Amino acid sequence: MRLDDLSVELRPRTAWEAVELGTALVRRHARAIWGPWLVLTLPVFVLVNAVAWGLDKVWLAAVVMWWLKPVFDRIPLYVISRAVFGPAPSARETRAAMRGWGLRSMAGYLGWRRLSPVRSLYLPIDLLEGGPRAAQRRRVVGGGVHGTAALLTLVCANFELVLVFATYALALLFVPVELMSESMRAAWDLISREPPRWVQLLGNLLAWSVTSVIEPFYVGAGFGLYLDRRTRIEAWDVEIAFRRLRTRLGGAGAAVLLAALALAVPGQSRACPLPPGVAAAAAQAAQAEQAGEEPRGQCTASAADSFDYAEGGEARDSDQTTAPMPGLLEIFGQVENDPRFPEAVARTEDDPRLHPKQTLSEWVRRNPEEAVRRDDSPWLRNLAAVFASIAKYSLWILLGILLILLFLSRRTWLPWLRGFAPAPRTPSTPIVQDDQTEALPLPADVIGHARRLWAGGQSRAALALLYRASVASMVERTGVLLVPGATEAQCLRAARALGDAQDRAAFSRMVNVWQYAAYAERLPGEDDFESLLAMLGQRFGWAP
Repeated sequence: MRLDDLSVELRPRTAWEAVELGTALVRRHARAIWGPWLVLTLPVFVLVNAVAWGLDKVWLAAVVMWWLKPVFDRIPLYVISRAVFGPAPSARETRAAMRGWGLRSMAGYLGWRRLSPVRSLYLPIDLLEGGPRAAQRRRVVGGGVHGTAALLTLVCANFELVLVFATYALALLFVPVELMSESMRAAWDLISREPPRWVQLLGNLLAWSVTSVIEPFYVGAGFGLYLDRRTRIEAWDVEIAFRRLRTRLGGAGAAVLLAALALAVPGQSRACPLPPGVAAAAAQAAQAEQAGEEPRGQCTASAADSFDYAEGGEARDSDQTTAPMPGLLEIFGQVENDPRFPEAVARTEDDPRLHPKQTLSEWVRRNPEEAVRRDDSPWLRNLAAVFASIAKYSLWILLGILLILLFLSRRTWLPWLRGFAPAPRTPSTPIVQDDQTEALPLPADVIGHARRLWAGGQSRAALALLYRASVASMVERTGVLLVPGATEAQCLRAARALGDAQDRAAFSRMVNVWQYAAYAERLPGEDDFESLLAMLGQRFGWAP
């Protein structure tokens, strides 16, 4: 894989940006894709439909062509995978490559993996990489974009359906309006009631044409997802940046090296002295070796250390003498061993803070020497894998059916879910508090004063006056004692002491009218107000 020859700019993208990158690659190399596609798929279409025509099962050809989609998907995948890392292959190269490229992986894609919703993502992994541990690679590379790949499959399938129905609608556009109803009825009868072979053949041709339009984009979008995942996992963009940086620095480094060699002037060699103590340490090491002793507490030097390095790169014998380097005893002195030190070290082994211990229990065989018998029949493993795949994709199909049922029954359960949401809060009306009018004396003519307030637009003040006057009259007749700030409910309970039922009804009506006006801002009409004045004046004896 030549990353330097990439024809796209690699960078970490979102999943849908990667899908757009793949479709852009398909549009760029459209001629290299659809040319081999038509040359290779059209003969297969003709052959399959001819066989189905002979068997009098033309509909079977559409199913076979749909099932062979993974085999045809190799064509656009081969073209764009080569075009990304170099020039696009020619039509002849693509046709020659389709004889054997990727056929080993087609057994799974024409079998248990045919209905996989992430086929566009798994195809590049299996066909471009190959090798063992394919399931592990699919899990690692495809992780995180399975949902996008499944949605891509759904979108492309919907596009195919849209094109099919759009073609039928286009055919109906040429039908005269006055014959539309009869034509629709005839077309429905032609399709639904044992359609003839030529109608089925036209349907197969339409399905193949729609697949030829959409399928390369579907494969290219999956390849874009694969390319983005590889970029993120293996940091291809960082590697490309470092290679470009190395190229630039390599050219600049060569220029700097040539300039340095051109400016270099050979001079007289000048000896550099050895570091202090190196020559003496080497001499002492040699004496100790001759005496059969191992030098301790002093640094040793090799034979190469007995040379001084000159400026011009040459070396000569050093004739300088320096003092020997001090040993460990001279620096630290004699260290006495404390007899309690080993005991202290042993105690640290039992310290739970330094050496925590944990007790684990596990099951072991009573007779470990007995060999475990295993059935290594390969057909059992293959059968288990088949059942596992069937169960896996059955669960996905069941989930899809469940989602469809939920969508179709949304009118039943969606209002029920809306009941869980809190009701929107309406802004509360601020409480209007009147001035303290309880201490003011009542006017002599309550009815006349209330009419003047009502006519002057002070409806609330007029009703408040009537309420105060009604309470005062009730207290005067019953002789009850109301606490300051008594509520309407307390006044109604006190009004039960009124002897006349009509007086109690009049007082209750006044309290209700006042409550509606004070708390709900619902004022009575003109006629209701006059009726209330007449009733209260009659029951409580207010002078008109």
